[in-house]
Amino acid sequence: MKMVNIMRSSWDRIRHAILFEVIGLLLLIPIGHAVLGVDTGTFGSLSVIVAVTAAIWAYLFNLGFDQVMLRLTGSTRKNTAVRVLHAALFEGGMLAMFLPLTAWYLSMSLWAALMTDIGISGFYFVYAFAYNWIYDQVFPIAHARICEAGR
Repeated sequence: MKMVNIMRSSWDRIRHAILFEVIGLLLLIPIGHAVLGVDTGTFGSLSVIVAVTAAIWAYLFNLGFDQVMLRLTGSTRKNTAVRVLHAALFEGGMLAMFLPLTAWYLSMSLWAALMTDIGISGFYFVYAFAYNWIYDQVFPIAHARICEAGR
C-alpha cells in the first residue's frame, strides 16, 4: 500500500488553534492571578490579547513547520524530539513578540516582564507538548489513519 502524505486541512488547523487558546486561557488566568497577584481582569485581558495573536501565530507557524517537515522528511509525523523542537521554536517566537507588551501592560520592568514571560512560556511549553500530543491522538491526520488501517 502506497502511503500518501496529507497535511491538516484549514478547518482542522483553525479548530486546533481555537481549542488550544481557549483551554490555555482557562488554565493560565487563574494561575497568573495566583502567582503574580495581578488583578484577574488585567491579567485576563492581556492573556486574551496574547491568545488572539497567538492563534494567528499558531496557524502560520504550524503550517510552515509541517511544510518544512514534509519537505525534509517526507512526513508530518512528529517524534518526541521534533515535538520538543516545535514547542521551543513556537514559544521562542511568542517570547520575542510579547516581552514589550507584557512590560507595558502590566507596568513592570523589562526584566520583570522577561521573568513573567519565561514563566508563561514554561507553562505553554509543557501545555503545547501535551495538547498537541493529545490532539494528534483525538484528531489523527488522514494519512496516519490510512497507514494504520493498512497494517
